[in-house]
Amino acid sequence: MDRILNMIIRQVVGRLVNKGVDAGFEAASRRRNGGELNNEQRGEVRSNARNAKGAIRLARRIGRF
Repeated sequence: MDRILNMIIRQVVGRLVNKGVDAGFEAASRRRNGGELNNEQRGEVRSNARNAKGAIRLARRIGRF
């Protein structure tokens, strides 16, 4: 029972953290530009966030060995 609860909590927390990271990237880019993002900038922010998450995952994998 404990493992199932732990697995569910880990997934929920992971999703919340990802949403927070996405919001942080968008807020930081808005501050840099001083206004709202257009579609091109929003896509760029998302791709940068995706790349950063991928780098974090890769660092975790490398750290296991």
